[in-house]
Amino acid sequence: MGFLDGLLGHGSDLSAVEVGEQLAGILTEGETVQIAFRVIRDLIVFTDRRLILVDKQGLTGRKVAYLTVPYRAITCFSVETAGSFDFDSELKIWVSGRAEPVQKTLKRGANILGIQQAIAASIR
Repeated sequence: MGFLDGLLGHGSDLSAVEVGEQLAGILTEGETVQIAFRVIRDLIVFTDRRLILVDKQGLTGRKVAYLTVPYRAITCFSVETAGSFDFDSELKIWVSGRAEPVQKTLKRGANILGIQQAIAASIR
């Protein structure tokens, strides 16, 4: 992913090893990263056990929020691809126990279909 793509928010697939190293203190023993996507500084990570949404906050990105969603808690999800005049894609994940869906807005070029496939494969 180029610098300009990063600034524009284009998503990219990441190496499972690279993400595993970044999440060393978050992953449980024996848990492995299956696939991961970067959107600007944030990550959408699929492990063999759960979905982890990593939200880097602030100017430096030192403050980080981690949202863990067990696959069994996902009740449904939706994706909306970018259109001709609407440059953003949208991902919504409804989780049992939450009234509002988890929502992520992704810029044009984000691998929204890859993310959708990863969710669908995980919640079999």
